[in-house]
Amino acid sequence: MDSRATRVDALMQASLRLLAHRKFLPLFVTQFLGAFNDNLFKTAMILFATYVVFQDPQQESYFNAIATGLFILPFFLLSALSGQLADNIDKARIIRVVKLAEIVIMVFGAAGLLMSQSYPMIGVGLMLVAVAAMGVHSTFFGPIKYAILPQHLEPDHVLGGTGLVEAGTYIAILAGTIVAGWINPATAAIAVLVIAVIGYFSGRMVPPAPRVGPPLVLDYNPFRASWRLIYATMHIRRLFLAIMSISFFWMVATVLIIIFPPMVKNDFTASKEVASMFLAIFSVGVAVGSVAINRLLQGHVSARYAPISVIMMAAFVWFFQFVSEGWTQAPAGALYTVSDFLAAPHSWRILFALFGIAVFGGMFVVPLYAFLTTTVRKDETARTVAANNVVNSGAMVFGAGVILAATGAGLSTQHALLIVCGMCFVCALLAIKLQRACEKEGHVSRPQQERVG
Repeated sequence: MDSRATRVDALMQASLRLLAHRKFLPLFVTQFLGAFNDNLFKTAMILFATYVVFQDPQQESYFNAIATGLFILPFFLLSALSGQLADNIDKARIIRVVKLAEIVIMVFGAAGLLMSQSYPMIGVGLMLVAVAAMGVHSTFFGPIKYAILPQHLEPDHVLGGTGLVEAGTYIAILAGTIVAGWINPATAAIAVLVIAVIGYFSGRMVPPAPRVGPPLVLDYNPFRASWRLIYATMHIRRLFLAIMSISFFWMVATVLIIIFPPMVKNDFTASKEVASMFLAIFSVGVAVGSVAINRLLQGHVSARYAPISVIMMAAFVWFFQFVSEGWTQAPAGALYTVSDFLAAPHSWRILFALFGIAVFGGMFVVPLYAFLTTTVRKDETARTVAANNVVNSGAMVFGAGVILAATGAGLSTQHALLIVCGMCFVCALLAIKLQRACEKEGHVSRPQQERVG
């Protein structure tokens, strides 16, 4: 045990030294700024629309669901093409094009934030155009941030580099979510433009990463390319079950993320800063769950804790729904500030339930992602991840559609949370089937540490 702990510490120190590496730091900074800017804009847009533009709970839920669906839809349509391009063209060149596009996109986003108060319909339209374009931006950048690492790093540094990219992404999401809740739309508009420009210059510093294999014949038909990609992966039972488990999880997460801002405003009668705090706690919880499950599994990639993790997630969703029913709302026309909310009786129960949902969600999904990339041959990893992205995005769009239909039918957020509980049990069933399929196939995962080098 001591030798394993010593080796893990040594690997962590070696991973941190990558931040001084010329071939890693520009990519890390570019990814960090992109994730920060993405979440700063999306959160600022949703909070602004929820608290300023719309004054009706149904309209607020509609807008959040539409915005989420527009952001995710490009992943469903374009993931196959983005994966082909990443394998066929210099990845650093794609990064420069994508980051230049981000500046143009944020011009529209900033204009939407500034115009929404005076010209609500025009402003909302511009923001939705920007969020859809950011979905396209993220679709083409996503495969590169992982595929480029084996070209720039030594084999025994790839795992550490991947971990740093993931950690940086979580921190960026958290920071962008918090900042969005505490600045006004004008400041947010300036910030997203400045960060996009800085991200472009950091992207230009990423070293070249030319095509490794033979040139590919690109399939520009998104439906045919996606179908071929999915068919080539999903016929393997364990991969099918892993991808379906992850997809159901993200369907659940999408419903929760759509629900939270209107729920904070209308059910908890709290300010946008409290809504930002909810989203930040959710991000921290997922990160804590990721670390906890890695410690629990001791470096082994396995789905054996996935069923109990998602059942615990369902329990915390139910607890969240239960404690929210007894919440004492603020006086008419007033909203709780962060300090008022924290001082209210039983607010700790709300935050504890929210944190529990996120922790066990992280414990469920993180090993499944590792499972996808470590139980297939190296030449199959990229298309496996791409197939997962297509199915995940389809499930998330479906989740957004479910909320649109449910709120249109007059379903309350309380009942929506009970539907989420049911979805969690579907995830648990899929995870149980996955574990049984692995045992039947005789699949045994070695510790990650043994794969390094």
